[in-house]
Amino acid sequence: MEILVCIKQVPGTTKIEVDPVTGVLKRDGVDSKMNPYDLYAIETALRIKEQEGGTIKVISMGPPQALEVIKEAFMMGADEGALVSDRKFAGADVLATSYTISQGIRQMGNFDLILCGKQTTDGDTAQVGPEMAEYLAIPHIANVLKIIELKEKSVVVEMDMPNTLEIAEIQFPCLLTVEKDIFQPRLPSYKRKVSTRDREIKIITLNDFEDQDEKRYGLTGSPTQVERIFPPAVNNDRETWTGTGTQLSFKIAEKLKQLKFV
Repeated sequence: MEILVCIKQVPGTTKIEVDPVTGVLKRDGVDSKMNPYDLYAIETALRIKEQEGGTIKVISMGPPQALEVIKEAFMMGADEGALVSDRKFAGADVLATSYTISQGIRQMGNFDLILCGKQTTDGDTAQVGPEMAEYLAIPHIANVLKIIELKEKSVVVEMDMPNTLEIAEIQFPCLLTVEKDIFQPRLPSYKRKVSTRDREIKIITLNDFEDQDEKRYGLTGSPTQVERIFPPAVNNDRETWTGTGTQLSFKIAEKLKQLKFV
């Protein structure tokens, strides 16, 4: 089975700056890590490979420093990797990002199964996976909790809906976005780190795409833009009260009224 996992490098800290003009996060020089949800997607791919055999490739989009998360995927057991990287892709919203990655996927070959984490911790939109599937013209299921059965031409999964758990069967090729409860990710292997340190990672740029229309990428290709990003207000105020249970309950009630919570 040919499996592709989409991964992303995200900030490893909440102390990041925002470009006041574009509203885009300033990622240069910021401590980064692999998006936590993507670890579950990689583990899912590895479990499927152990059962069915095949090849696992990973793809990421970002600046050159994003090569580090592809190397981490190698340490977990991925076989090949590619980075979609070009300054013309900078500032992309979810739609432009989805289209860009879908173009990169087309350069990597054909896949039976594409896996994504449910969402990223820096965007939290959970839209890129399904939008990529639409651009690739393949079926998709989001919020997958469990792989129930792998068949020759399809996979049966359990998905987490708002009020129910549902079971669905989807034909290959397809795309799944997985929840964090699907499997416990394994740790990277030092032996694999040593054995894969010189493994080639393909760099894919705009010049490699089938569609090289610059108007579809980056800020130019983004129909939505962030007007303002700001950190949440931190309130460390606290009060300590003493008294009987009855006295304290009255104090709490008065405080809630004062704060206009009730």
